[in-house]
Amino acid sequence: MKLIWSSFKFDFSKRAYIMGILNVTPDSFSDGGLFINESDAIARALRMQEEGADIIDIGGESTRPGAEKVSIKDEIKRVVPVIEAIAHKVRVPISIDTYKATVAKAAISAGASMINDISGLRFDPDMAKVAAKHSVPVVIMHIKGTPKNMQRNPQYSALIPEITDYFHESISIARKAGIADDMIILDPGIGFGKTVEHNLEIIRRLNDFKGFEMPILLGHSRKAFIGKILGDVPVQERLEGSAAVAAIGIMNGVNIIRVHDVREMANVAKMAFCISQSME
Repeated sequence: MKLIWSSFKFDFSKRAYIMGILNVTPDSFSDGGLFINESDAIARALRMQEEGADIIDIGGESTRPGAEKVSIKDEIKRVVPVIEAIAHKVRVPISIDTYKATVAKAAISAGASMINDISGLRFDPDMAKVAAKHSVPVVIMHIKGTPKNMQRNPQYSALIPEITDYFHESISIARKAGIADDMIILDPGIGFGKTVEHNLEIIRRLNDFKGFEMPILLGHSRKAFIGKILGDVPVQERLEGSAAVAAIGIMNGVNIIRVHDVREMANVAKMAFCISQSME
């Protein structure tokens, strides 16, 4: 299984890949406010590349539980200057983390070459068209509700089948817009409308999604369920827990991990992938 676009080639039979998180927001749960300044954001992107990031994922709107929406204008104002500044400085693809088609289009014009959509192409009917027109890969993530309300007592009658059905529907949207199957990445949406128990079940059953024959992305880094399990520890003390989830995720078939701690998780990914291959 491979992902090939523009001048980038990801061969998932060779290793697991690292998506480094760069939030240019004042209110993201882990690094909000740290990279609002353009020079700080550029320095962070370059550092992540040196630490082993294969993709740099830039977001201009927090999607943490309870987050307020950001206007299209403000989101573009946050992300486009940073993308323009780093596009010719980094050797890895830039992903735009947005569910708004207009933002995605502006980001691609600025130098992004991938879309990471938390809504699975659902919140904006034009998103799939943008991805298809520009022939960029798109991450289809599962979410129950919206960032504003998703953690208000989320319930499922059958968690994995419901996520699977959601993927089928989003893949159908993608195909109808002209997005090729080999440009689709699936993300089960850890923490997006899930309890601690839901997140753990997803991690245990990640192999259930391999039937799609599409790359699987896991976005677990520093999230609240890790803090709760470790004894209500703060965000800054969730490194080891994040590493454990990354390793188990890769052992269970994950191809890309979306992380804050790039250097550490690149080492975890290398080790976990090597072990997983030796077991086949």
